[in-house]
Amino acid sequence: MTQHIEIEFKNILTKAQYEELLQAFSIQPDQIIRQVNHYFDTSSNHLKQLQSALRIREFGETIECTLKEKTSEHQHLETTDYITREQADQMLAGNRITLPTVNERLELFDIPMNTLQCYGSLTTDRVEIPYEGGLLVFDHSFYLHCDDYEVEYETNDEKIGKIIFSSFLAKHSIEPQPAQKKIVRFMTALNNQKG
Repeated sequence: MTQHIEIEFKNILTKAQYEELLQAFSIQPDQIIRQVNHYFDTSSNHLKQLQSALRIREFGETIECTLKEKTSEHQHLETTDYITREQADQMLAGNRITLPTVNERLELFDIPMNTLQCYGSLTTDRVEIPYEGGLLVFDHSFYLHCDDYEVEYETNDEKIGKIIFSSFLAKHSIEPQPAQKKIVRFMTALNNQKG
């Protein structure tokens, strides 16, 4: 189990900008790691109403279940339990599983685990590199016939992080265009598809 505050800045990229950044930072194919996110909520969207999100993320042999709770514009409290393949399959099938810390947080909001359902998955090809005391992330995500690109900067200091990220965008001639969280983009695409 881990619990920490995540401070991140995100900006949408065009495909060309994404490819230029991969070149500028000499990114090799083996630095691109594929991860798959499976998103959960109740049928009444309780988590969405709380500006929170629950996901299972698979990358390599690692599987984690994370509850993200918004604490400010650029900050989230992340509560994570590492889970087995069997637990992930059970949860994806809509069965209740015991996750010590995630269950505890959900109970604070009166959300029983067995009311959660998976409403879709999003795949991301991700590059992470150390940058100016933080972590620079280049993402190419695909889901529901959509492709999008973004750059993220994760930091421990919101004020300094904002300056570093703004400077990074300016240096690479990228117009500031804050990106919504992946789950929001996924849900928008899902609702458009239903509509």
